[in-house]
Amino acid sequence: MTRSAATTARRLSQALAWAVVAAVVAVLAVVVVVPRMAGATPYTVLTSSMEPTLPPGTLVVSRPAPFEEILVGQVVTFQLESGDPTVATHRVIARTTEPDGTPVLWTQGDANAVRDPEVVRAEQVRGVLWYRVQELGRLNTAIDAAWRQRGVTVVGLALLVYAGYAATAAVRERRATRRAAGSTIPQDQETLA
Repeated sequence: MTRSAATTARRLSQALAWAVVAAVVAVLAVVVVVPRMAGATPYTVLTSSMEPTLPPGTLVVSRPAPFEEILVGQVVTFQLESGDPTVATHRVIARTTEPDGTPVLWTQGDANAVRDPEVVRAEQVRGVLWYRVQELGRLNTAIDAAWRQRGVTVVGLALLVYAGYAATAAVRERRATRRAAGSTIPQDQETLA
């Protein structure tokens, strides 16, 4: 293999490596970093009740919203029973009040023929749908919170190591190119720029 072919192959492999790293970082950002920074929570759609809008396996990220600002037509994530961590993500089909004046929501899955049997109270609402990514919920379900945190740490460290490797490789390649060209720049004056 000629020197130019080797250089081209190395650059292509570096570009591919950076593309993979960028994809992993993007997934982690969507699943972990962005929701955490915004005070939102990622959930995975497990049933077909919201098809075709939110098929099973969709990652939904819900962020808190004042109860009085939740509108008919919005998709909300709520506890099925107050205090129980089990949640559902359904569309608000009506706002009403109970006999004592307490505001409540009626919800229904897009694929369901009837509304949900119970009203949703303010304390049950976990958030309003912010964004969704189909199929990414399967990954979110497969990786628990501890593994997600480890993944963020490992990817961060890997990026630092790779950045160090890339900088070192660039300096070596530059020195080799200068030697081959007969450059007389002293080594102590070389920079990465």
